[in-house]
Amino acid sequence: MTTIIKGCLFLTKNAYNFLGDTVFKKLKDYILETEFKIILLDGKVDIVNYLDIDHFDDNKIIVRNNKGIVIIKGEDLIISKLLTDEILILGKIKGIEFV
Repeated sequence: MTTIIKGCLFLTKNAYNFLGDTVFKKLKDYILETEFKIILLDGKVDIVNYLDIDHFDDNKIIVRNNKGIVIIKGEDLIISKLLTDEILILGKIKGIEFV
């Protein structure tokens, strides 16, 4: 049972545990940003939380993530930014394939 007395909120143990777990999980996900993401911009592909780069040349880049493989095809592809968890690819992007 949840009770409100003079602006105070009292929660049952189960409600407190549920809310606490949910809030902390969302906060952890926000701070650590562990979800794999691809952001497609004009002439750019930003990939966040990748695992490895399997292949790279000026026409194709293969990136591995926790759910599979992403193949970026195009022309004059270059890796503009390379961090342990993020990669920015520039060039004429012709296609993105999820394997």
